[in-house]
Amino acid sequence: MIKYKYILVFLLAMTFMSCEKDYLNVVPDNLATLDLAFTNQYNAEKYLYGCYSYLPDPSRVGNNPALAAGDEVWYPEVLSTSNSGMAVAQGFQNITSPRFDYWRGFRSLYIGIRTCNIFLENVDKVPGLDDYLKRQWAAEANFLKAYYHFYLLRMYGPIVINDKAISVTASTEDVKAERNTLEEGFEYVIGLLDKAIADLPVTLQFEDEDMGRITKPIAAAMKTRVLMTYASPLFNGNPVYSGMTNSEGTPLFPQSYDESKWLRAANAAKEAIDICQSAGMSLYQKEDYADPFQQNDTTLMKAALRCRITEKWNKELIWGHTSSTTDIQYQAMPRLYGYTTNPVASRHAPTLRVAEMYYSENGVPINEDVSFDYENRYKRRSAETEDRFHVEPGQQTAILNFNRETRFYADLSFDRGTWFGNGRELDTDPWYIHGRRGEFASVFEVSQYSVTGYWPKKLINIKTTVRNGTSLNADRYAFPIIRLADLYLYYAEALNEVKGTPDNEVYEYIDLVRERAGLDGVVQSWANHSNEPTKPSTKSGMREIIQQERMIELAFEGARFWDLRRWKLTERYMNKPIKGWNVLAQDAEDYYNVKTLYNPSFTQKDYLWPIAEGEIVNNPNLIQNPGW
Repeated sequence: MIKYKYILVFLLAMTFMSCEKDYLNVVPDNLATLDLAFTNQYNAEKYLYGCYSYLPDPSRVGNNPALAAGDEVWYPEVLSTSNSGMAVAQGFQNITSPRFDYWRGFRSLYIGIRTCNIFLENVDKVPGLDDYLKRQWAAEANFLKAYYHFYLLRMYGPIVINDKAISVTASTEDVKAERNTLEEGFEYVIGLLDKAIADLPVTLQFEDEDMGRITKPIAAAMKTRVLMTYASPLFNGNPVYSGMTNSEGTPLFPQSYDESKWLRAANAAKEAIDICQSAGMSLYQKEDYADPFQQNDTTLMKAALRCRITEKWNKELIWGHTSSTTDIQYQAMPRLYGYTTNPVASRHAPTLRVAEMYYSENGVPINEDVSFDYENRYKRRSAETEDRFHVEPGQQTAILNFNRETRFYADLSFDRGTWFGNGRELDTDPWYIHGRRGEFASVFEVSQYSVTGYWPKKLINIKTTVRNGTSLNADRYAFPIIRLADLYLYYAEALNEVKGTPDNEVYEYIDLVRERAGLDGVVQSWANHSNEPTKPSTKSGMREIIQQERMIELAFEGARFWDLRRWKLTERYMNKPIKGWNVLAQDAEDYYNVKTLYNPSFTQKDYLWPIAEGEIVNNPNLIQNPGW
């Protein structure tokens, strides 16, 4: 597996490169060492693995701001300074030492870009390397270079394009580059991706050895994500940035809205879908789940929906990161019984806002469902026998936790909710979460408990267990970077923006995702159950529906954080209180009171990351982002 190769190669790659902090790193003077790296196929491939080694790990809270720096999950207050995601979410980002600094330092993506440049400039020197391998390897490096640039674009807006490794003879002024315009950055990335798509294989020849390497479906899907970001309101004619210029007065952001960017995104999405389908990819369905226990349809559907994420290399996954997902499962899993030690932290806690975001069992928002008791959703209700597959019979939980869509129960767990897994998968013998003060799933210590009363079941492999109550046996999976459902929803979104009014083509791809979750199509669901029955018939109404569908289907995968930013909606959500249940209470009456955990403040400047002030001092040509 490539993960083992590029972990080992990281140190090797670092010996080939200097560790200067300038983002336009120059070619090192140890040219003999570099030449050795390209003397044969084996060494050259190891260098290529070094290009992969800079991929940010999407499954680690400390590496991926999208996991915990927004409003999707919340951590205990005691971690507010040590947890970078919490620090950003609480407004403690800074310019002295920015959190998640991918511009400079040891995790700088510019070092990864430079590694790719060196590889591309030397791969033709490898003796005896077949032409098709040269093209494929160069395509992989071009993709990685594009992805690293895009990662920076999404964080910082306009960046410095680094197309070549700068010579050691370059002057000081040559390496003090200015930021390119946003359009130049996006078009550069798109060009690299087009170049990569042409020479990448549709499928891997040796899956056991190469799983995780870049393929044509991955590159096509990522091109869609790039174009969707480019077309969205944050970067498409946003007037807030119209006055931002470089030192010569050139505007760094587009000055007007361009609807044609949505058409480019729609075309790219359809092309990517076709490529993925030609590679045998499809949505993971209930029929794909190997059920050894003959579970009823309700439990089977929940298990299958969990496996759309946690079944390793399933047919829906387009690209996943091959690092260990042990840490995210350690952070997210609840304590199911009285452990003698604490093998899980149980602190990756979905907020009440996210729990309310999921649809009712009728497939519409709970505040629109004419049959859902929305006004009394925080009150308690006792579970009946017919609720047993979701809630422990005879026990009380909030009305909010009843009569919800299947993804709610597949993705979330809550006090008195069921938990299949951890060695129990029989309908008649589930675990039940007991999360009130003094119970197993409640506070273990001040930094290890769910502060909201919810746990993200979606992130826990159904085969993951706690052995003897002392150690976590995490069944690892490839954490999704992009999957087919994501692509379907991108396509629906782009089509909705292109067309004057939504039509069957827009509905088709969102309905495929809904159908997999056991829901009717949007038109039927809204007509039959919503107090806004015509909502899917308007562009603005359908936009809202697609956005909510994305936030539900892709919950806890890091999509919400970036989606809210590109839609320019983060201000709407991150200026509202973060809430959960009163989890320190012992009895149900006190527990099911809503508690405000934090009142965040998000302003316009927070949409873009700050560049560290040390970089600005070292390179006066750099312009800091607005507000920082």
